Amino acid sequence: MLLALLANPKSGRGAAGTVERMLRERGAEVRDFELDERDDAVALGPDRIAVAGGDGSIGFAAEAAARAGVPLAVVPVGTANDFARAIGIPLDLAEACRLAVEGRETRLLELGWMGDRPFVNAASTGLSPIAAANAQGVKRILGPFAYSLGALGAGITAKPIRCRVTCDGKPRFDGRAWQVSVAVTGAFGGGSGVDADPHDGVLDVVVIQATSRARLVLHAYGLRARRLESQKGVRCERGHVVEVSTDGETGFNVDGELVGVDRARFRVEAGAFGVVTG
Repeated sequence: MLLALLANPKSGRGAAGTVERMLRERGAEVRDFELDERDDAVALGPDRIAVAGGDGSIGFAAEAAARAGVPLAVVPVGTANDFARAIGIPLDLAEACRLAVEGRETRLLELGWMGDRPFVNAASTGLSPIAAANAQGVKRILGPFAYSLGALGAGITAKPIRCRVTCDGKPRFDGRAWQVSVAVTGAFGGGSGVDADPHDGVLDVVVIQATSRARLVLHAYGLRARRLESQKGVRCERGHVVEVSTDGETGFNVDGELVGVDRARFRVEAGAFGVVTG
């Protein structure tokens, strides 16, 4: 098997070299590329594209796999690894490498787009990017717990944002909110998330309205238990094309990466790529 390995050298404390070695030990012929060399990886004509990185790397690798018309194998070496948790990909490095080479079952998933940036989990504005920024300096020390600590700090100090949301051209929300999430798998924050189906070809939109700060404790529990949508003060919408404009205070958290814009247009590509799951 010819395998094109896309690696983010900043993820997993330089684990890309270990991943490449483990893939070769499983019998794969491996050619390694950095994320910005995706065109070269596609041009190679591999049997499979693998990605060794965190959640922020997977969307780009998924887009490359879709163009190449081959399955994507995910070796999670990031901090949160929310995509792997959501899809059921092993977090153990050796087991993930075995699956990347020997796995034969795939699941066809949708791919979200924020402008020209692909994503697989969620893009959020409001509290989420503030929490992610708070977690940046302590991720290597605390691991996934850094996101919980970052979220706690955001909940204590942040203010609601002013935002407007449209779905398929129809206004759905205009007001103040703690957070707006546009979701594919819906997973983020090291184990939290909103309810979303990555197989249905529709983006799920969840708005946490700006009720009292005290209610954020309940909302935090709802995010952790994936039961947020049933809570008072939470709006749920769906759409193939979603537009979110904000007051520009926070930017967006896109699969764990911070993007400093105040408005964005989202779309979804149904059944865009297959990911190796078993």
